[in-house]
Amino acid sequence: MKLASWNLIRELVLTSDVVLEVVDVRDPINTRSTKLEGIVSELNKSLILVINKSDLVPRDVAESWKRYFNGLGLNTVYISARDRLGTRVLRSEINKLKTGKKPLVIAVVGYPKVGKSTLINTLKGRHSASTSTTPGSPGYTKKSRLYRISGNIYLIDTPGLVPPEGDDVELVIRARPIDEIENVVNVAIKLINKVLKYNRTAFTDAYGITDVDPYRILEVLALKRGWISKKEREPLIHEAAKTVIRDYLDGKIVFYYTPDMISKDISD
Repeated sequence: MKLASWNLIRELVLTSDVVLEVVDVRDPINTRSTKLEGIVSELNKSLILVINKSDLVPRDVAESWKRYFNGLGLNTVYISARDRLGTRVLRSEINKLKTGKKPLVIAVVGYPKVGKSTLINTLKGRHSASTSTTPGSPGYTKKSRLYRISGNIYLIDTPGLVPPEGDDVELVIRARPIDEIENVVNVAIKLINKVLKYNRTAFTDAYGITDVDPYRILEVLALKRGWISKKEREPLIHEAAKTVIRDYLDGKIVFYYTPDMISKDISD
């Protein structure tokens, strides 16, 4: 995983006409980058907020987030890039931004593990054709290629990996490879607590574990997988912690909240 600096993200935005900012439907607030949105606005580019992984939540939840972000002035669609759901709506929104005969160039940007590469491959499809390296683009996009995805609309095949900023557990687990996360057990416990706040059966659904104590969940998972230290005969909690984080990022552990819950949390 190679994160881009903000200067390189700016370069990618400058190269494009339209930026697709991809967020995770389970936690769109903490996987959204207002700094990225500021750069897009400053450079006078168009932005579409793409709420991905919508197959993981009820449709009315995805709809509520669409309304919420539309209310903030953000052009928003929800999709499941993996299942190719909602991509026709996204293509329609992209086509609305096409004016005249000038080519329209699209970049896909967002935090790690929100599904940017899957979305790029979905938009490229089987019939897209690579045209050339991105013109006039040093550094980050130097080796990128443009793919014509329809008519005079092109896609830059380099996903912009926004460097996570902040201390929310969502950003911590996306900031670096799992094997490099410091205090991985503590991070996993924070993630488990966050998931359980909104879905008490998440780990029963994922692993068949009925416990709701975070440390106990890690213990039971390690025992179920046979991860036991040979010397102390204790469950390898850190392996279970990495598995929980990995499975969450892969969409195997599900929770969600709604815009109404944000207001309630603030008032409480």
